[in-house]
Amino acid sequence: MPQITIDFDTVKNIGLSLPDVEVGTAYGAPALRLRGKLMACLPTHRSAEPNSLAVRIEFDKRSVLIASVPNTYYLKEHYRNHPVVLVRMSRIGLDELRNLLKMSWQFVNAEARSAGSGRRRSGRSTQK
Repeated sequence: MPQITIDFDTVKNIGLSLPDVEVGTAYGAPALRLRGKLMACLPTHRSAEPNSLAVRIEFDKRSVLIASVPNTYYLKEHYRNHPVVLVRMSRIGLDELRNLLKMSWQFVNAEARSAGSGRRRSGRSTQK
């Protein structure tokens, strides 16, 4: 059976199947956003390997992914303090990518809800 080539179009198609996800940009590169919050993008920092994807996930989950599948998941110093894992798109399978994007969706959704509840309590307006 031929292996499917994973590229940003594949990422986009999976991402758009999740609630409230839209295509946008981040630092001039194609990105997926959940209600305006970054979920995944093509990394623009020169330290990222070509044909990579940057995906926002929890730090603990990032550590597990890198430790368990280092040929697929990696990290560069530039991203160390951010809840992001770098993914070699040539090494990830379709089901694994779906699961990763669902994890990212859950993380970004929880983060947005937490930030949103803080704004309401402080009485600040959420309008821009």
